[in-house]
Amino acid sequence: MRASESNQDYPFAVTNTAAALLDGAGTVVAWTPAAEALLERTSTEVCGRHVRDLLADAGSWEAVLAQARGRQPRQEGWEGRATLRHGTGRELAIGFRVIPLNDGAGADAARCLVLGAPLELVAQWRQDHAFTQELFLQGRVGLAVFDADLRLLRTNTHLLPYTGVPVALNGRRLADFLWAEDARIIDERLREVMRTGTPLVGFETTVRTLDDPRGGRVVTVQAFRLQEPDGDPMGVAAVFTDVTDHERSRRRLDLLYRATGALGGSLSVPRTVEDLVEVLVPTFGDCAAVDLAETVLTGGEPPADGHHALPLIRMAVAGAEADALRTGTTHFTATEAGMPLPVAPGARECQGELVTRLGTPSAGSGDDAAPEWATAVPGAHSAMTAPLCARGIMFGRLTLWRTGDASPLDEEDLALLEEVAVRAAVAVDNARRYTKERRTAVGLQRSLLPPATSERPALEAAGLYLPADADSGVGGDWFDVIPLSSARVALVVGDVAGHGLHATAMMGRLRSAVRAMADLELEPEELLAHVDDMVLQVVAEAESEDPEDADAGTPVPSGPAGATCLYAVYDPVTRNCVMASAGHPPPAVVGPDGTVEYVELSPGPPLGVGGWPFEPVERNLPPGSVLVLYTDGLIERGEGDIDQGMRDLADRLVRADVLGRPLRQARHDIVEGLPPGRLRDDVTLLLARTRVVEAGSIATWQLDADPANVADARHLVLAQLTAWDLDELAFSTELIVSELVTNAIRHAGGPVRLRLIRADTLTCEVSDSSNTQPRMRRARSSEEGGRGLYIVAQLSHRWGCRYTMGGKTVWSEQSLPLA
Repeated sequence: MRASESNQDYPFAVTNTAAALLDGAGTVVAWTPAAEALLERTSTEVCGRHVRDLLADAGSWEAVLAQARGRQPRQEGWEGRATLRHGTGRELAIGFRVIPLNDGAGADAARCLVLGAPLELVAQWRQDHAFTQELFLQGRVGLAVFDADLRLLRTNTHLLPYTGVPVALNGRRLADFLWAEDARIIDERLREVMRTGTPLVGFETTVRTLDDPRGGRVVTVQAFRLQEPDGDPMGVAAVFTDVTDHERSRRRLDLLYRATGALGGSLSVPRTVEDLVEVLVPTFGDCAAVDLAETVLTGGEPPADGHHALPLIRMAVAGAEADALRTGTTHFTATEAGMPLPVAPGARECQGELVTRLGTPSAGSGDDAAPEWATAVPGAHSAMTAPLCARGIMFGRLTLWRTGDASPLDEEDLALLEEVAVRAAVAVDNARRYTKERRTAVGLQRSLLPPATSERPALEAAGLYLPADADSGVGGDWFDVIPLSSARVALVVGDVAGHGLHATAMMGRLRSAVRAMADLELEPEELLAHVDDMVLQVVAEAESEDPEDADAGTPVPSGPAGATCLYAVYDPVTRNCVMASAGHPPPAVVGPDGTVEYVELSPGPPLGVGGWPFEPVERNLPPGSVLVLYTDGLIERGEGDIDQGMRDLADRLVRADVLGRPLRQARHDIVEGLPPGRLRDDVTLLLARTRVVEAGSIATWQLDADPANVADARHLVLAQLTAWDLDELAFSTELIVSELVTNAIRHAGGPVRLRLIRADTLTCEVSDSSNTQPRMRRARSSEEGGRGLYIVAQLSHRWGCRYTMGGKTVWSEQSLPLA
């Protein structure tokens, strides 16, 4: 009988195998139950008959016996195949083995035992046997059989071909020759396989021997449980495949992919190289550094001849010994660095240098010691460097070190470093070009802003502008401090939508427009309405441009024309501040007692929307208050919670002590922790500490609309100038007052208010109830009048007219005499 499907034993084993006992004449004398089941012929039917009677073809008897010729000696038995007649009448091909039996009499064996099994079962067993034998003989993978205690029972000749693996492994554990941690990881997995019976597939780990712990090898482990015939586990079979070279190739490709991604993540030169070294460590080396030519940081281009000493600045370091690498500026030429440089674009590529043992230079260097750059890291056993070259120009170098138990760097590592360096050089070159363009744009932006600090009788002001990071581009934020008549000052903060040169250009147009409107002495809400109309016109002009107009030249990239703006006017005489907002965040007020609160505004829409009014808000500011205007970049910073940003700004204002310190110092503390290179949006801050014009520096008179009062006005003014010790201005002021009061009485009628204000200038104001705009003209020689305003303009530092709720005010300013 053939072996059962659950017990694939050797087919000629005694258990469950068909057997027949033959005498010397070939007669069947015994027939096992397994044989009865195989052929479905009983022992009564078979015993006593010649064995050839079992053949399907009795004439093939000689051919069956002929299989014994040329094989092992007859006394050792032989194997063959035959076709038998099944009890059902069909034919059955079997394989058999003849085993001679010795009866102990010393003569030739008279009897033999014949074992048989279906031919396909014999073929399957031989295949399994050959597979197992070849599996233990091949050298591509390591094969091991472990007992239930995870002791090695059998291995092939190539289990782990590493230094430190004993030749004889029978009875040993993995921990006898592998690192304890490596052996523990594998043993845990094998025990899990033995416990659950679930095969282990594709488990990857690193193995290091006790004799050679450097680096080790990466292997994948496949394992399955071995069972006794009764199903109890008897051990584990495992296959170890060395995938170190494949894994190294995969890691190199992965490193190159991640390095390329890091190099493309920013247009800032410092951030580009910082991101690069963070990728290289610790995956590729234990320490890494990037040195760049000093001129690259400002957007310049190093010389291409390679003959001059090139100042390098260490821009980025990473690794356990990073502090040892943070050095200053170094100078070297191509020869000193061991890296030949091309003399012109298109020349041969730069080459890197490898030092595999510090103190022993790489082949061909001709030196007796490692170069200085290689020994910069304490404990390093190997190092390599590659130049950052693009377009035939060297921008710097990339250096890598390995320390401790890491495997030494080799030529393949150098090739990978050179590939990374080539891509890094292109990224640095791109970032350098962008840096140059960005410096130009930032320079343009700053040139369009007013001086950072200003001193006025009305207030002390200090502004600050931080551009967004290199990736976002320069924006359109601005601030302004505009002197107005009667010692008043206008404060402006705005933010143009978008980034880039179009935003900067739009910012310049808006600032010019606001200044022009401010000279017209418009109220804040009216000024914003006029600026809103201007923005709408700009949008309409942009939409009407013909892209196919050849005369237009290369079009400048455009973007959103909208903007937000806050315009406030502070009067130091009345201590009143009037402000209006076009979609801008509300200003903060730091009171003299140190409390911080935000002004409740009703902001209108941003500029460029149109169709909506802007509502003014008045706020009385005690002397010494600090008015804080800012753009949304200071309170948003990409976090999305504006309320939290406003609370954070209030805390910053308190910590910066804006009440007790000069504002030019406090402004920097307010933005501390907001590095310019990491901002997602521009940040603009304007601080203004309010002042007042004391009552003793103000004189006001109400005059009836009677021409006779003009003389009284002159006397009043002369007396006040004498009290202020400003007699030097008596003649010019007398003429100005005479002309302005005369015009008011003659052309406006009604009561006239005359006011003198002594601040940084002497201001003379004449207010009436008329809305008629005074206009200066040159009188002809034959005319007796018409020269009044011309005289006022000649005697004044500046003069003008502003409208009020009850009429208008014509004013004139004169510079005070030097003390």
